[in-house]
Amino acid sequence: MTDARTLSRWLWRGYLHRHAAVIGVAVCLMAIEGGMLGLLSYMIKPMFDQIFIAGDRAAIGWVAGAVFGIFAIRAIAGFGQRVLMMGVGQRVSAALQSDMVAHMLRLDSAFFQANAPGVLIERVRGDTLAASTIWAVVFSALGRDTVALLSLLAVAISIDPIWTLIAVAGAPVLMGPMVLLQRWVRRSTRRARNIAAGLATRLDETFHGIDTIKLNTIEAREGARYADAVDGFVDAQVRSEAGQAGIPAMMDIVAGIGFFGVLSYGGLQIIEGSKTVGEFMSFFTAMALVFEPLRRIGNVSGAWQAALASLERLHLIFDEQPTITSPDLPAPPLANPHQADVVLQDVAFAYGDLPVLHGASFTARAGQTTALVGASGAGKSTVFRVLTRLADPQSGHIRIGGTDVAAFTLPDLRALFSVVTQDAQLFDETVRENVVLDRDDARLTDVLDAAHVADFLPKLARGLDTRAGPRGSGLSGGQRQRVAIARALLRDTPILLLDEATSALDAQSEAVVQDALDRLAKGRTTLVIAHRLATIRQADKIVVMDQGRVVDEGTHDALIARGGLYADLYRLQFADESRLGSAE
Repeated sequence: MTDARTLSRWLWRGYLHRHAAVIGVAVCLMAIEGGMLGLLSYMIKPMFDQIFIAGDRAAIGWVAGAVFGIFAIRAIAGFGQRVLMMGVGQRVSAALQSDMVAHMLRLDSAFFQANAPGVLIERVRGDTLAASTIWAVVFSALGRDTVALLSLLAVAISIDPIWTLIAVAGAPVLMGPMVLLQRWVRRSTRRARNIAAGLATRLDETFHGIDTIKLNTIEAREGARYADAVDGFVDAQVRSEAGQAGIPAMMDIVAGIGFFGVLSYGGLQIIEGSKTVGEFMSFFTAMALVFEPLRRIGNVSGAWQAALASLERLHLIFDEQPTITSPDLPAPPLANPHQADVVLQDVAFAYGDLPVLHGASFTARAGQTTALVGASGAGKSTVFRVLTRLADPQSGHIRIGGTDVAAFTLPDLRALFSVVTQDAQLFDETVRENVVLDRDDARLTDVLDAAHVADFLPKLARGLDTRAGPRGSGLSGGQRQRVAIARALLRDTPILLLDEATSALDAQSEAVVQDALDRLAKGRTTLVIAHRLATIRQADKIVVMDQGRVVDEGTHDALIARGGLYADLYRLQFADESRLGSAE
């Protein structure tokens, strides 16, 4: 657990110091606002002694004017400091969110596999807001409430130090319980934030899996699971709020004890005539007002502990660093990437303790199509991940054009690849934006024709400017694939990676998409993952993988002729398709 001093120093140096001048002005206004309470309590004495008791008509004007001036100054100062601090809080929150998203985007893919989207969303939104807004409360306590407290105590002491001592005599008793409550607040708030992240994850899974939920008729089950999770959040949040509310509540008890003592002791002095009613009322007003800023200062300690829980969670994210990075002295870009072979040599890779690749080796010749086949779990998709450095192998070498992939900068390496997968990743933007992705769109019309996107554009409500919907849900599977192919065509890279690009499509859509893929593959080094072996019979080379190893390679005819795993897979698949055709 990171200590509070480290967390506060990190937030100040990273974000708040940029607004130091504005914060300084706001604190000055807070001090003015707080000081007005002391002046107000001081004006109670002449109000009672000179006007109400002595009946001095001449004093009415200046006393009333002074009281009005105090309230006017307090209003202006309070308005100004609140506006300034609200602006600082919003800017700090925005900067934290932007920096956190930018930082997360640089982290390895493994980080996103270990952290659910809902958890990360809650970090970006909920935790940054909680961490940034606390500073308005902290500075208010340091500026307005501290000055108010000191000025009011000064007035009280000037009237009678003994009365003041009696009024605050019970305050030291609070120290022990307050420390315990602060720890309680921090623990319960940390638990509440963790549960909130779990709630966000559950919502993300529910909304993206809505069809599965409906088809399995488990709406009631999912609703009950969410309700149980919400109950846990409510319980943790109530505990946190109860802890924060306990601090000012204890102060009220101490205030009551203090007033009881002052009234018992001071009341006798007024009766005896050694103190005036005005003095008592001024003191009483000062002490009554003292406990309000004191309550707020005490409340800050609870709110600060709650904010620390969010700061800890933010700090943990910023402490994460990518392990897959560009080299300090990168290799120059390839002179002619279209003539570069892709070579894997004795590549081994494991996800944690689970080995996936065991010394995999093969060569994909430049300008040719190389297909990777094998059962599920053979390591085919992992080959694509290590090629593009979404993951780094534990041993072995991967070279493109004779240069190790780790020697390229990440942008230079990934600029060599276009990827089309079974699950085409589209964004909730227009079709145009999904194809272009901030690249030059001079070739857009040709690309849309080649990818057969132009075929279905007239059917869309706004053509190219139709939104694709969340994760492309506004388009059919075949339409999404064609958009992804158009994106790859516009990207125009020398190496093409196709991962089950047509396996989820019907026959008609597959024919259209396959034609677009054939156009995309022309003149490129193409690596294809396919379970349907009939689609890769024309590949220049077929690499057969089994349990992370390359067990055979060659053309379709050569592999069939010599038997082995590929021939077995092909015959098994052909027999299954024949039986399916007979059944139909």
